[in-house]
Amino acid sequence: MKLKLQGKKAAVTGASSGIGRASALRLAKEGADVALIARNRERLEEVASLIRTEGRRAVVIEADVTDAEGVKTAVGEAIKELGGLDIFHCNAGIYLRCPAKDLRMDQIRKVMEVDYFGCLNCVYAVLPYFLAQKSGSIVTTCSMDGKKGVPPDAAYVGAKFAMNGFFQVLRQELRGSGVHVGIIYPSRMDTPQIAHVDCPKITPKGDPDTVAKAVVRSVVKKKKELMVPSFSCHLLTWADAISPSFSDWLVRVNRLSGDENGVEPINEAK
Repeated sequence: MKLKLQGKKAAVTGASSGIGRASALRLAKEGADVALIARNRERLEEVASLIRTEGRRAVVIEADVTDAEGVKTAVGEAIKELGGLDIFHCNAGIYLRCPAKDLRMDQIRKVMEVDYFGCLNCVYAVLPYFLAQKSGSIVTTCSMDGKKGVPPDAAYVGAKFAMNGFFQVLRQELRGSGVHVGIIYPSRMDTPQIAHVDCPKITPKGDPDTVAKAVVRSVVKKKKELMVPSFSCHLLTWADAISPSFSDWLVRVNRLSGDENGVEPINEAK
C-alpha cells in the first residue's frame, strides 16, 4: 500500500512529547523523514529511535522556538540533513491555567512569547524556503481555545486567538503561491501539559494521535482548518456564532473548564 507521505521531508517543533511526538511518529508512519525540534535532546532521541524503527530518517535538533536566530539555524539544519523540506508542523507551546483577574503581565507575555511569537519565528524561518520552491505545507497546532475561550485559560486563549487570526490572513495571502497553510484546532488532549486537569466525561481527553492524523490529512488534502474531535468542536463554534450567551452556558453546564487534580503540570515542549 502506498504511503500518504512517501518521500516527503517534515519538521516538527515541540516534538519531544504530547502532540508533537505523536505528529512526528505519524508523519514517519506515512512515509516522511522527520526533523525533531525541541529543547529536550534526551526525549527527542527517544522519539528518533522509534522513527528509525519505521525505516525513516530522524534528525534531532535542539532549539527553543523563542530564539528567532536559533529557529532559523534549526530550519537550515533540517533542510541540509534531510535533503529538503516539504512540511513544517508548528506545534511547540506552553499552557497556563489561571483566572484572568489573577494573571500577571509577565505571565501573559511568556505565553505569548512561546505560543504566538514562537510560532511566527518558525513561519518566518521556513516560509522563504517554501516560497522559493513554490511548494510546502505549514501546519500549526492552534486550539479550540482559539475559537471559543474557556476559563480559566485567559493567557493561553489570547495567544491562540492571535495565532488563529494570523494564520487565517497568511493562508489568504499565500493563495496561488504553492504554499499550503493549515490550522488544527484540538480540544483537550491527553498530554503532559494538562496532566493536572481532569476533564468532564462529556469531553474526555483525546488521544494525541487523532491530532497527528489531522495534521497528515491537512497536508495531503490541503485542508485549511480541521477541528479535533470534529462534531463537538463544530457544535460549540456554531453555538457561539448564534449566541455567545448560549455557548457560555454550554461551557458552564458541561463543566468544560475541567478541574484541578493536584498533579504538577509539565510545560517542556518549546
